[in-house]
Amino acid sequence: MLQDRLSKFQAGFKLENIHPTAIVSTNSQIDPSVTVGPFSIIEENVSIGAGTEISSHVRIEKFTRIGTECKIFNGAVVGAIPQDLKFKGEQSVLEIGDRTIIRELVTISRGTAESGKTVIGSNCLLMNYVHVAHDCKIGNHIILSNSVTLAGHIEIQDHAAIGGLVPVHQFVRIGKHAFIGGGYRVAQDVPPYILAAGEPLKFGGLNYVGLKRNNFSDDQIKTLEKVYYIIYQSHLKRSDAITKIKNEMESSLEAKTVVDFFENSERGVIK
Repeated sequence: MLQDRLSKFQAGFKLENIHPTAIVSTNSQIDPSVTVGPFSIIEENVSIGAGTEISSHVRIEKFTRIGTECKIFNGAVVGAIPQDLKFKGEQSVLEIGDRTIIRELVTISRGTAESGKTVIGSNCLLMNYVHVAHDCKIGNHIILSNSVTLAGHIEIQDHAAIGGLVPVHQFVRIGKHAFIGGGYRVAQDVPPYILAAGEPLKFGGLNYVGLKRNNFSDDQIKTLEKVYYIIYQSHLKRSDAITKIKNEMESSLEAKTVVDFFENSERGVIK
């Protein structure tokens, strides 16, 4: 009976890579090198790239696209329908990049009609109990610590990190290389390259550790120090501070990144 079930798997799929208790749809595209642990379920219309490891009791729901060399740990639910009353069953997807690690009991929803997809980038780490809601756009090299909870439509740019037990309000944007301390609530946009902490959440200086780990030069860091001095410590109105940066530091890529972030904020930026 087991052999009859296994014979339905797509051609080339290796018997030794699938535990006998796992359920894998014949209508999914799974690389032969993928391993699937006990009692895991992979629904139809799923694609999984080479070298990815699926542990036990994992559920991967339809319209999920997973890259290469990912690791998904026990009890994770990936690609579930959105927890959104506006969702009417429309087709949408979840996309996960390469070499991303999804730890125990993480839940990730696919998109809704508004954007059509939820996206998790490459080389990310989502720790235990993280929840990523519908239509989020998570960049590359992102760290979400234990029990981070993302509402819908959140954007997190590359190399950002969030400490444990942090809820993030829907439609919030978090800039590249930002770090948010554990246990704080994020209700407004967090600009790039900074530390954010406190209640309410506020600017806490540059993310020096993260910047140095990512090989920012002393000159780049000094430029960012000047940028954020103008914004947060010069006592200029926010709009005047942005204008001053544009006029005085237009040649700096980092300054331009900060200016673009502020000018494109819809929820407002933390104080």
